Amino acid sequence: MAGFDPYSTLGVGRDATPEEIKKAYRNLARKYHPDHNPNDPSAEEKFKDVKKAYDILSEPSRRQQFDNYGFTGDEQPGAGGFGGFGAEGFGFNFEDIFDTMFGDGFGRSGAQSRSRRGADVSINLSLTFEEAIFGTEKEVAARVLAACEECQGTGAKNGTERSQCSQCKGSGRIQTVQNTILGRIVQPRVCPKCNGTGTVILQPCPNCRGQGRVEATTRKKINIPAGVDTGTRLRVSGAGHAGSNGAPAGDLYILINAGKHEYFERKGQHIYLTVPIGLAQAAMGVELDVPTLKGKKRLKVPAGTASGTVFRFHGQGVPNLNRGGYGDQVVTVEIEVPKRLSPEQRDALRNYAKASGETVENIDNSLVNRLKKVFGRG
Repeated sequence: MAGFDPYSTLGVGRDATPEEIKKAYRNLARKYHPDHNPNDPSAEEKFKDVKKAYDILSEPSRRQQFDNYGFTGDEQPGAGGFGGFGAEGFGFNFEDIFDTMFGDGFGRSGAQSRSRRGADVSINLSLTFEEAIFGTEKEVAARVLAACEECQGTGAKNGTERSQCSQCKGSGRIQTVQNTILGRIVQPRVCPKCNGTGTVILQPCPNCRGQGRVEATTRKKINIPAGVDTGTRLRVSGAGHAGSNGAPAGDLYILINAGKHEYFERKGQHIYLTVPIGLAQAAMGVELDVPTLKGKKRLKVPAGTASGTVFRFHGQGVPNLNRGGYGDQVVTVEIEVPKRLSPEQRDALRNYAKASGETVENIDNSLVNRLKKVFGRG
């Protein structure tokens, strides 16, 4: 140890903070690690010196002893050779060691907060066709973990308080020492007795048994916006499971299932409707009162309209949930062919066919013969 200066080895001043020392060590250790410098024989020795310097300056008592007397009383503090083995030969790599040394919670003082946001809850909600389109108000129920009212979520019996953890002395963390190929590593861990809170419950709340939360059914009235559809997911903030140790609650998600309609068919923001018309109406034209979501609307069907013709009422569809505005209503006319005719209807159609030059009674034998030849029956 004679002549060894950990400050100059790490390149920091004597007033360096613990964070500055850690940062310097991390950078130099990565720089001189033998695995990163296979062609530099001196890298291993430099790496050992860096590790030795950090072992001294990272422990307050040893750092103070060096500052006062120039030595620590340990000839080779924390020095450990590689013995000709690479780090991979021990089942872990160099990055894993740094994760252990500088990972979660390293360098933080005080008890680690173990508060956790409550989990989200999902429920299904069925709506009628009209409720989904026009919106409505619904009361929904969900089974959740709610904050215990008797202890206000603390988990401690009413009138008592949480006590300091005897294992970690309120810090929420304990230190374990691990001997590795890089030397002795002091590794901070979450205290298993208090789960990192720094406090323990001596007298648990009898209502929640010290958990701070109890199962409960919550009921809320919510507004369903106009335009939702099957698959729409609505979020109610803070209506999920209660958080632990005062953390916020999760959210409630409502999955919509919209019902069907007897006549209308919905596709996105558009409404589809099929309207039957007669032969005479299609041939001569007609005006009809067509139902829409907002009431009846007049539809003019021009003369000579073919079956399957589509008409569109703009803005008569479903409200757009996100962008505003409305979809359209699409009306398809379908010509109905009567299956049974009265004598009067039959006579009228015969007269129409005669005037049109159509044959309705007898089939042309020459046409029948040609069809038989096509299908191999001639």
